[in-house]
Amino acid sequence: MATQLKIDFISDISCPWCVIGLRNMEAALAAIDDEIEPYIRFEPFELNPDMPAEGMDRADYFATKYRMSADDAKRRGGEIRARAEETGFTMNTGDGFRIYNTFDAHRLLEWAMEEGKQRALKHALFAAYFTDGKNMGDHETLAGIAESVGLDGARAREILAGNDYAGHVRQSQSHQRGRGVQSVPTIIVNGEYVINGGQPPEIFEKAFRHIAGEVARSEAAAEAV
Repeated sequence: MATQLKIDFISDISCPWCVIGLRNMEAALAAIDDEIEPYIRFEPFELNPDMPAEGMDRADYFATKYRMSADDAKRRGGEIRARAEETGFTMNTGDGFRIYNTFDAHRLLEWAMEEGKQRALKHALFAAYFTDGKNMGDHETLAGIAESVGLDGARAREILAGNDYAGHVRQSQSHQRGRGVQSVPTIIVNGEYVINGGQPPEIFEKAFRHIAGEVARSEAAAEAV
């Protein structure tokens, strides 16, 4: 019998390692799908909550935030693209690529969770941003992405035009920081086991098997009391 695991995947749309981590995690879960029954929820985390609506050139962003030269930023970007390619994901993050504010994308993800399409929307947002270079702060773009996974476009536009789910996103982010989350992706399993970063599939697989074993032993001990 498969062990049920609740997986909180804490991430940001603008985080390339979150794409890599998600795809590797899913590959691991597919390899052990007869052992693990996962319930995955995507939790919001803004890397750049003060980013203006028009966004910022990635090279300028790296230079400002990390004091990284243009050559170093380009080399780092190439390394990340290569890692993404290993997972089967194409990142077109060369010259001119921009970093955008992702708060509204997180609001749509909260709504999509209620509609049973959160995971599909997460993947679509990652592809629209990293592969197609779309503006993650533009409401019409976001509504179109929502429609592409079967969500109601009119409702998406209504959410984006107002403040629906804004309080929930802020509260959730505060909660994640209260749990000690400082970087993404951070994966928290059953509320206590933590996996950090874009780990390779075999690391995820090993971690999930270990956690499932711990859960099974805990349940067996509880039944024996």
